[in-house]
Amino acid sequence: MAAESSNFIAPCVPMFDGDYDHWSLLMENLLCSKEYWSIVQDGYHEPAALEASSTDQQKVLNEAKLKDLKAKNYLFQAIDKSILKTITQKEMAKQIWESMKVKYKGNARVKRAQLQRLRSSFEALEMKGGESVINYFGRVLVIANDMQNCGEDMDDVKVMEKILRTLTENFNFIVCSIEESKDIDQLTVDELQSSLLMHEPKAKEMRDWGRASF
Repeated sequence: MAAESSNFIAPCVPMFDGDYDHWSLLMENLLCSKEYWSIVQDGYHEPAALEASSTDQQKVLNEAKLKDLKAKNYLFQAIDKSILKTITQKEMAKQIWESMKVKYKGNARVKRAQLQRLRSSFEALEMKGGESVINYFGRVLVIANDMQNCGEDMDDVKVMEKILRTLTENFNFIVCSIEESKDIDQLTVDELQSSLLMHEPKAKEMRDWGRASF
C-alpha cells in the first residue's frame, strides 16, 4: 500500500483566477479526463417522491449522484469560497458550472472589448512636442501594463519598438545611434529610458535650434 501511495499523483486542479475562458477550458479537460464531464454538462434527474423506480434505475441514479459528488469536489477545490458563497444553488455540479458561466463569461467579453480599446490607444500613442522622456515612458507603460493585465503579451521589445518609432524628430539621431550600436533584444525598458534621458538635453537643444532657425 505504501508503494502504491507514493506513486499516486493527485490531479492539478486549475484555480479560477477571473479568466473564465481559460479556466473553463482547463477545468473541462480535467473533468473529461476523470469521466465526470457528462454529469456536469447534463446533470441527472432526481425522481419525485411518488415516482416508482426499479432496482436498476436506482443503481443508475446512485452512480450518477456519486459522479456528481466527485465533480463537485473538483469544482469546490477550483473556486474560491467567496465566489461559492454567491452561488445560491449548488446541489448539482451542473448548477455550479452554469452559475460560473453566467457570472463570468460576460466578464471575459468585457475584458476583450477593453483590450481592443487599449490596443487602439497603444497604436495611437506618440510623443508630444516638448514632452519629457519620463512622461512619455510613463504614458506608454501605463497602457502596456493595462494591456498585459487583460491578457496581452507585452514584452519589453514590443514596448521599446513602439517608443523608438514614436519619439519626436529631435530624437532621430539618438534612435539611429541606439539601433546601430545596441541589440534591441538585449535591452530592457529601463535601460532604454536611461539612454534616452542621457541624450535628452542634446535633443532639447536641437529642438530649440530648429525653432530658432525659423
